[in-house]
Amino acid sequence: MQQLEPVDLAAWLADTARPRPLLLDVREYWEYERCRIAGSRLVPMGEVSQRSNELDPETDVVVICHHGVRSYRVAMMLEYSGFAKVYNLVGGVERWARDVDPTMPRY
Repeated sequence: MQQLEPVDLAAWLADTARPRPLLLDVREYWEYERCRIAGSRLVPMGEVSQRSNELDPETDVVVICHHGVRSYRVAMMLEYSGFAKVYNLVGGVERWARDVDPTMPRY
């Protein structure tokens, strides 16, 4: 698993020559409704193990949460389960809002 800084993810998403990663948001429903990175897919942390078969283990997966702790745990679990290209978004949506999109609501 690799650590990915929010500014690096923003650059990746802006690079049309590079395949877009799956943005896997593992927060709770209410958190996702409050704010999210555009194009992210919600699968709450408690549902990831039952729903991991919905994910392609060969796709780049960037795991996202509020501060980067839950996403780190999920990224480790995915990597252990055979996912080859897993990234943890350092600082989560909080850092994304601070470093990339200051208009994003924070909580």
